[in-house]
Amino acid sequence: MTSILNTNSPILASSLPVEAHLITGTVQAGFPSPAEDLGAQRIDLAQLLIKHSQATYFLRASGHSMTEAGIFDGDILVIDRAIKPRNTHIVVAIVDGEFTVKQLYQRAGRIKLKAANPTYPDITPKEGQTIEVWGVVTSTIKQFKV
Repeated sequence: MTSILNTNSPILASSLPVEAHLITGTVQAGFPSPAEDLGAQRIDLAQLLIKHSQATYFLRASGHSMTEAGIFDGDILVIDRAIKPRNTHIVVAIVDGEFTVKQLYQRAGRIKLKAANPTYPDITPKEGQTIEVWGVVTSTIKQFKV
């Protein structure tokens, strides 16, 4: 199960103003392309990644159950609690008092949390068990070792 490390409180997005440079154009992930006509402009990462700053939090993923959804151990999840969770959204949920990140499936008033790695089981609420969908994952931030 991919869990969420919650060593402290989740970090509220509105407390993190971040600006960086955005190079206009794209970069090829296949064959190289000429690096001409590249311009740069200022970009606000918070504006790009966050729609509801007072309801957006960052948590770090831990584990391997969501790798086929592109979420890897150590990624930082951007979670918006103002978005109403819908079928197939990737969500952070609280299961038995612990955070987990999974894909939400809703059908006929029932829910299931599905891993994006076939070696991990789905989470279906058992009799008397409470699963609370805490927020919707809107993006991830990856860091590479340099």
